[in-house]
Order: sequence, then structure tokens, then C-alpha cells
Amino acid sequence: MKLFCRIYGSGPPLIILHGLYGSSDNWMTVARKISRHFTVYLPDMRNHGNSPYDDTHDFPSMTNDLYEFAGEHKLGKFFLAGHSMGGKAAISFALRWPERISGLLVADISPFTDESSVSLAYDQHSKILGTILEVNISSAVTRKDIEEQLSQRILSSRERGLIMKNIQRRADNKYTWKINAPALMNNLKKMIEGFIRPLNDEQGITGFPVIFLKGEKSVYLDPGDYRDILRLFPAAGFRVIENAGHWIHADNPDAVADALVSLLE
Repeated sequence: MKLFCRIYGSGPPLIILHGLYGSSDNWMTVARKISRHFTVYLPDMRNHGNSPYDDTHDFPSMTNDLYEFAGEHKLGKFFLAGHSMGGKAAISFALRWPERISGLLVADISPFTDESSVSLAYDQHSKILGTILEVNISSAVTRKDIEEQLSQRILSSRERGLIMKNIQRRADNKYTWKINAPALMNNLKKMIEGFIRPLNDEQGITGFPVIFLKGEKSVYLDPGDYRDILRLFPAAGFRVIENAGHWIHADNPDAVADALVSLLE
């Protein structure tokens, strides 16, 4: 699949993968901050933004998309970062093709899940996707009209803001979604699934720096998972991003930019 992409800066290549409901423009602020250090590639993931739609949306397909993307842009080894869904996709790629990775940063997501976290995440995301599928935005006159419709179902202003980044106005002046909500809903369970926890004697992957970032106010990366993460990536380091929730690149872009640059060190 040929992914839409924005490119910034110069230097060694760094690909940053956005999260669910996100797009490449979510990371433009961070990309500009680090553009003196990296050539930053910001692709739209499948079924998001300006990239193609497809009925399949799981981590094997996203990993294959990234492999094709790296080939298209003639990237041999590269730095790789991902947030939330994009973080899991980045982990999946690093586990499959570790020889292609110069450094890995995973932003506010654990590779692992348990029954309670899966249930909570499924309920949260199915509500958001259900709202996108049910709310009729084509008849709205202004974006404020759409926000008023969303506010009746989504109480969090932060979540509404994230969802509204997926709205665009067509040539006929009608609003439409630029996210494939039906495919995401149909594949939601696959996206929420975690990786199999490694065995005690399982050999981890080394050879490049690995950093996991946790938002100070977020619950998406449980410190209780650090031990199993170190079995996957024995050299992994962990940083807490202060004054940040799950969307750490929006809450504290300077700290996230500093962490990305530290991969070079």
C-alpha cells in the first residue's frame, strides 16, 4: 500500500507512526523541532488521513505497509518511532526486521495487555468509532455544528478535538470523514490485542537503542509491564513525560523531541 507522507529536515532517516484516529499532521510540531537532526518521515497509516482505505487493519498489514514504505523511499536502516497504535506497529516491525532499525522509540503504549485493559480499551474505542459512524456530518453547515453533535456523545473536549481532525470539506462544500471508520470498527479487537509475553529464558533483541515514553497522567503504559518489555528489548530505557497524558506529543512536544534526539547519542 502506498502511504501518503510528509517529509521534514535532513540527516539520518526517522519514521514516526501516528496513533488511532491520528494522521501525519499530529506530529508536525515535533518533526520541525528535530528537523536539524533527522530527515523525518510522517506517513498516514492505512485507513487514516490521505492514505488508501482497505478492509484489513491489523499489525501484520501495518508492518508490511512500513516495509513497502521504507523500500519506496530507499531507506536501508532507519530510526523508528510510534505512538499508541503506531507504537505497536513499530514494535511489530522491530521484532520482524531488527536489522533495519537504528533506534526505536515507543510513545505511551505497552506491547502487552490483560483482560481488563482490553475490555476497557474496546469499550472506549467502540464508542468513538460508533459515534463517527452514526453522526451525520454531511448536512452540517459549520464545524461548530459538528462539534455540537459530537458533544452529545463524547464528553471529553480532548477526544472531540482529536476526532474532528478527521473531518474535511469536499469540493461540493459538504463535510466528510477522512478516516475509514467501518474498517477500524471491524478490526478493533485486532488493534487492541497485545503481543505474547516473552518467556524468562527467551532471548531479547539488542543492537540498537530503545526508549519507551510514558505520559505522567496516562495509564496506557503500565510500569508493571517494564519487566516483560526488558525481556523483549534488554537495553530498553524508560522515561516519564511530565505534565502529559496519552497524547504526549501534543502535551509536551519539547520533551518528546528531546527523547527522539537522544536516540542519536
